[in-house]
Amino acid sequence: MKLKNILILACIALLFGSCRKDFTEIDTNPQGFTSASDGSLFNGVIQSLMLTWNEQFYINNEILYAQTQQAALTKAAWGNYTLGTEDLWSNYYKTLPSIRELEKRFGEYPSSAAVTNMKAMLTIVKAYKTFKLTDMFGDIPYSEAGYGYQDLSKLYPSYDSQRDIYLSLLTELETAAASINDTAKVAEPFASFANFDKLFNGNLLMWKKFANSLRLRHALRMSEKEPALAAEIIGEILENNLPVLNGYDFLSLALESACIWPAANGISNPSLSWSFREHNGLRMGSNIWNQFSASNDPSGSGIFDPRAYIFFEGDQDERWMPYPQLPDPGTPSAQGIPYGSHRDDMGNYHIKNNVNYSPFNFFIIADENNLPIILMTGAEVHFIKAEIYLRGIGVAADRDLADIEYMNGIQASVEWWKRRAQSMRLPLSGVRFSDKITIPSNLSTVSILNQRFGSWYAQTDEQLLAFIQTQRWIDAFRQPWEAYAEVRRTSLLPREGDALKHYRMPYPPSEAQYNANNMNEAIGRQGGDGPGTKIWWIP
Repeated sequence: MKLKNILILACIALLFGSCRKDFTEIDTNPQGFTSASDGSLFNGVIQSLMLTWNEQFYINNEILYAQTQQAALTKAAWGNYTLGTEDLWSNYYKTLPSIRELEKRFGEYPSSAAVTNMKAMLTIVKAYKTFKLTDMFGDIPYSEAGYGYQDLSKLYPSYDSQRDIYLSLLTELETAAASINDTAKVAEPFASFANFDKLFNGNLLMWKKFANSLRLRHALRMSEKEPALAAEIIGEILENNLPVLNGYDFLSLALESACIWPAANGISNPSLSWSFREHNGLRMGSNIWNQFSASNDPSGSGIFDPRAYIFFEGDQDERWMPYPQLPDPGTPSAQGIPYGSHRDDMGNYHIKNNVNYSPFNFFIIADENNLPIILMTGAEVHFIKAEIYLRGIGVAADRDLADIEYMNGIQASVEWWKRRAQSMRLPLSGVRFSDKITIPSNLSTVSILNQRFGSWYAQTDEQLLAFIQTQRWIDAFRQPWEAYAEVRRTSLLPREGDALKHYRMPYPPSEAQYNANNMNEAIGRQGGDGPGTKIWWIP
């Protein structure tokens, strides 16, 4: 009887212990893992890269777009941001046990190139997910987390410092990238496993590029706090010409990226349109408008960047009207229903119900099938390399190389987004972007450079660095979490009003219920739990 009670208590602990890290059905039942194939578990890990509903609504739309000033929040009407932090937290910790199970399996299989490649792919996805979470919260449970179904002593995992997490992940990524054998003959178990790879469809070279690109991104991110180690990582990648995601090389377009493509995976992304339709508080802000247009002419005659037509659209009367980033008491409130599903009809597309400020382009928020969830693009890698060469981090400073990478980044970004526009269509009516929107033919990379952002306009290296970082910020328009990282990392991004004072998301309330002691220790170590507490890598 005592044994039975112990088992019951153990099951309860599994269900409700520690940040809800181990209490989905599959996580609390080892037999569930046993009956699931490696590929199906990995497929679940890949699918977890999809943005959750509340993450998009309460984190991206309510907080991050406003903090990054990639858009303007016309009204802060939703105070339930904890619904978003809970989604971020549970998405990671409900997936982590599957990752740990796969790690365990791969460690027990006979050594082979196939198993090594599978292990590397898993490591790279784990690194992406972990970087994203720690960059939002700072210290998080990591090294002991996800093992609760295997070891009851780890039901309440301690928090690792963000520094330790970064260094661990960067080391693991180095090993993963170096171990991938993209010339090995396709054999089992990799042949079956690759069928579940919905990120790169088993293309091992792309996995290697993604790993090295992530290393560049996060080495640069920590370069102010760990300059010697960051320089070592960056130098190793660039001096040895290790493969990274490529956008453009002056000869041909590559437009490589790491994305989750809903339609290609046989799924849709209805949470995208829902988050904008129900929120309805975002409009084009004056800050980003000033990076797209040389004047405030509502006809759009001053627009020099074609991405303005992809990211935003006109008001009810097709006028380009930015909402002030810093509205005064007399600023008219935002009106209309620009994100309503009624617009997904050939006859109703232009009916915005008296919208008086430029909204997000309806296609970019309504296309739940063809617009990808972006993890990283070749354009971003060009901008990262441009900053590295300009500042001489891990490599000799070279303004000419910085300029080449900078212009490659703009070209790659513009062409990548143009192609996204060409493929966008509304899910119900099938109306295509090109059916309703024409991007003026005179707008291109050349117009962006000639009007304002050509490197020849930069009188100092700091001005050129500001150009590089601004273009990276623009390219990350549908990655506000990445733009949020950049806004926290550098003070050179365009900004209206006071400097940023929002540095992290508070831990979700569930942590205080399930893992309070470890959470409180982490809060004390970091100096607080509020948005004003800086995470480790912020200068």
